Amino acid sequence: MNKHHESTGPSDGQQITLRGPAELADALPYLMGFHPTDSVVMVALHGGRGRFGGRLRLGIPRAPGEWGPVAEQLADSLISGSERRDGRPDAILIFLCQDSPDGESGRLTMERLRPFAQSLRTACGALDVPVLEALCLSDGRYWSYCCPDGRCCPPQGKPLAMPGTTVMAAAAAYAGIRVRGTLRDMEARLDPWQAPDEVSAQLRALDGAAPSLVPRILDERAKAEVAKETLTLARTLMDRLGRTPPAPEAVSDLGDDRLIDEDEAAAVILGLQDRETRDKAAVWMEGPEGHRALRLWRTLARRCVGAYGEHAAAPLTLAGWVSWSIGDEPGARVALAMALRADPEYTFAQLLHRACNEGLDPETLRRCLRGDGDGGEGPEAAVAGAGEAGSVTGAGVARGPALQVRRVRPAANRARRRASGRRAATETGATAPAPGTARQGTAGPGPMAVGRRVRDVRRYGRRGAGTRR
Repeated sequence: MNKHHESTGPSDGQQITLRGPAELADALPYLMGFHPTDSVVMVALHGGRGRFGGRLRLGIPRAPGEWGPVAEQLADSLISGSERRDGRPDAILIFLCQDSPDGESGRLTMERLRPFAQSLRTACGALDVPVLEALCLSDGRYWSYCCPDGRCCPPQGKPLAMPGTTVMAAAAAYAGIRVRGTLRDMEARLDPWQAPDEVSAQLRALDGAAPSLVPRILDERAKAEVAKETLTLARTLMDRLGRTPPAPEAVSDLGDDRLIDEDEAAAVILGLQDRETRDKAAVWMEGPEGHRALRLWRTLARRCVGAYGEHAAAPLTLAGWVSWSIGDEPGARVALAMALRADPEYTFAQLLHRACNEGLDPETLRRCLRGDGDGGEGPEAAVAGAGEAGSVTGAGVARGPALQVRRVRPAANRARRRASGRRAATETGATAPAPGTARQGTAGPGPMAVGRRVRDVRRYGRRGAGTRR
């Protein structure tokens, strides 16, 4: 590794020195708040000492044919997003994180992903922002795609540092920063049930409730009564959860699942497909009430099984909103990304996702909801308006302790070229998959007749506005 890959701390505030790729790799989970898995992560660097700025995470596309276009979209998203907050980056770090299927072929994984790393480096360079370092993390080892020196970056890779033994771990412990486990762990708390008996029982409840509830939601004269029933039942379930103190994370979700039966879950899931009802539920966002609501939204997201997978967009978005409101930004980004995976066109999730990633103060939206529990123009309009007004409290997202990395000498000036194609679905720090790369197994719409009518509910009018959902 050459001298340009050493890192130094800032002159103001806490100084942290990251020396070489091993410590950069160790810092990654502290930057993101969790261990990224099956992910490409890009981090913007600013200034002569390489202050960490915005960051972006995306699931690694399965098809190599997608790597080139996705690389261009990601480079453009990170650079243009950083320009709106911190200014144009001076350099970029790239991490490709993917374990091998057998746990013993990390080097093969690294070589397989090399073309993707090269596409990312080329895309960043085409926008006149050099890549300082590109690392592959696989099976407990790391490799550099940039360093040609086999003495410090050998072909067989090097083992990652033992957890808790590095300067970053010490700084994070001092600052009270906690790594939340792996991305898979966080998503597992929101993934739909898989056990056949549980799935079958919940499907029967949803199929049984939909034919009576959906027509009532679509009926102007009856929808207000359905909203009242939905919110009353949701409040009852929250109170029930609140009377049972949460257990450790490993078992808390199982306990919450047992407190809510299939018919209760079905009624609230279907009722939340109405946008106005969902907006009213968003007021449960702070303090003990917010924590109880978060437990309920997670539980309901897990009940959106089989053909009702798209229905999870509502409880997942509410889970993301409450997580963001109570200060859990990593949890918020994961939940909102999963909401967009369930329904890429879900407007409230889109707006919250971008606002969270761009550092918007959630207090702006909290004030709107406190002042008008009946919605007014609704939280969608509030968060969109705040974003347009530039009410951003900080630059970048998922910030840990102040970190610095010395930048390489910039490449020779070239005519600036914008990456072609549509912008990636993620902005800085985002966790949603790029278009066309949604995880396999995502449930589709419900049974034909019921599914069509439920989609009609979610597209139902927006108090005079033309925007959907």
